[in-house]
Amino acid sequence: MIATLIILLISAALFVSAKVRSDLVAICSLLALLLCQVLTPTEALAGFSNNTVIMMVGLFIVGGGIFQTGLAKMIGGKVIKMAGTSETRLFLLVMLVTSFIGAFVSNTGTVALMLPIVVSMAAYASASSRRLLMPLAFASSMGGMMTLIGTPPNIIIQETLAKAKLDSIVPASIPDISFFTFLPVGLITLSVGIIVLMPLTKIFLSSKNNVNGDKSAGKSLNELVKEYGLSDNLFRVVLKEQSLAIGKTIIDLDIYKQYGLNVMELRRSNGNKRMVRTINQQLASPSLVLKQGDILYISGDIAKVKNFVEDYGLKLFDNDAKDGNLSNTSLDFYDIGIAEILIMPSSSMINRSVAQAGFRSKFSVNVLGIRRGKEYCLENLANEKMHGGDVLLVQGAWSDIARLRNESDNWVVLGEPLQEAAKVTLDYKAPVAAAIMVAMIVMMVVDSIPVAPVTSVLLAAILMVLTGCVRSVEAAYKTINWQTIVLFAAMLPMSTALEKTGVSNLIANYIVTTFGTSGPYMALAAVYCATSLMTIFISNTVTAVLMAPIALQCAIGIGVSPLPFLFAVTVAASMCFASPFSTPPNALVMPAGQYSFMDFVKVGLPLQVLMGIIMVFTLPLLFPF
Repeated sequence: MIATLIILLISAALFVSAKVRSDLVAICSLLALLLCQVLTPTEALAGFSNNTVIMMVGLFIVGGGIFQTGLAKMIGGKVIKMAGTSETRLFLLVMLVTSFIGAFVSNTGTVALMLPIVVSMAAYASASSRRLLMPLAFASSMGGMMTLIGTPPNIIIQETLAKAKLDSIVPASIPDISFFTFLPVGLITLSVGIIVLMPLTKIFLSSKNNVNGDKSAGKSLNELVKEYGLSDNLFRVVLKEQSLAIGKTIIDLDIYKQYGLNVMELRRSNGNKRMVRTINQQLASPSLVLKQGDILYISGDIAKVKNFVEDYGLKLFDNDAKDGNLSNTSLDFYDIGIAEILIMPSSSMINRSVAQAGFRSKFSVNVLGIRRGKEYCLENLANEKMHGGDVLLVQGAWSDIARLRNESDNWVVLGEPLQEAAKVTLDYKAPVAAAIMVAMIVMMVVDSIPVAPVTSVLLAAILMVLTGCVRSVEAAYKTINWQTIVLFAAMLPMSTALEKTGVSNLIANYIVTTFGTSGPYMALAAVYCATSLMTIFISNTVTAVLMAPIALQCAIGIGVSPLPFLFAVTVAASMCFASPFSTPPNALVMPAGQYSFMDFVKVGLPLQVLMGIIMVFTLPLLFPF
């Protein structure tokens, strides 16, 4: 018992100091419990196979799919329209929407679904995401108090009361706890949360310097498109049935020499693979044989484009464009992208033409333009000789552009192409991501569907990858915040250690025994305080399991209704805001909001204390002694 308490206190001190990474502290505390033989290896590693931890992994991937398809941005945009430019209104909408979802979906699932949406909303509104993400986590817990299925402690107290009535420990006249018995309590907690968090987040969660504001040598894709005028005079033509271009290659058509046009890219349908892939972007390689339905993205003069269309029986999508006007067609960068490379002064490419350099044959990329000082060369590039210091704009598959880094003796790739690729939203996949998300929520909410919540989350995560909502398995792994996973999984066994050594029972029994004879309000306050204190260090579910029978016995001992005591347990266990690892939602938002342990203490502790005071006096009004 003493060893467990020492390890717990040292861990808490290190968490507060923030001088050591939180996941490292958690792992060290786990090892200490093992070395002191408080836990067996099986007990110590149980957290890494815990359903909640596995669910968190899957939800990170689902959240990544929601973000990468632009679904988060779309939903956030609609909420932004309701909020306008008011950060206060945005704060209120986040609290209300999150709590409503949290009433029917697990708080972990709610936060994972809302987190990318809130980040997008904050970026769009130029608001601080730090002011919104911690309230997001807290609101999910408050929403969980509104229904029976909102959070596990609610189910625990219902089962405790039902068993006590079955065993005739409490009178049958005590009302049962039903699905919406929790609603008044949940509405009060949400109201208190909104009123308290609004000033606290303004005071303590000021915006940090943005760590991702890296102004590297690279430019954004939109900046490159605008700088080189890639969307100017860009048109789409489709190969209709019986088009003369069907069965021919780009070389056969000789588009550049005959018409002075450049084929930027080709898009081809994948037929019945629509669910797996709806858009297939390709570079228009010389040997590519054209098929019916292919769409060519062509840049050049509109009059020449129309001549090409007429000669080969094609259809111009942008037929509203008139001579002399620019097209409104834009480039997408789902599979192929653009980047700049700087020719080194010692490069072997100097004084060689673009055609001689073999960019297409060696690296499968096209050269779209050359920037030399303040001048831009965008035509007749094949014969243009390269000079030291030239900047070439290249186009190709993202992986091929990344491979250009291997030729560091000849050029330097400006920016981070793979990072730019990750920023591209696969907006054409947004409906698929939305369908997966809704199906996952339905499976988690509807009891008649015989699928466990963790199973539905893992299924949704796999579907996000298989349907292309997440680019690849590698991209899926990158969406997972492993620091959060390790932190939570390593801290879960601490509750086992406290229970196994009798620490939790000792603390709870002492508090209840000391204050139980001083009247129902003092006893209720003692139960609430004991539960709230324990939840700071161990999971709310375990705390509810330990405290529910103690609260029941305390109520029976002083001859009052057990309902306010049982509700004190579930509220205190769920309304734990002072620690980042007491509940999964707190752990989920910690890295995204760049929060420290002390941020939770500064904002969460006052809220947790005030919530406790209000609940001690409110619960007996809702559920009389």
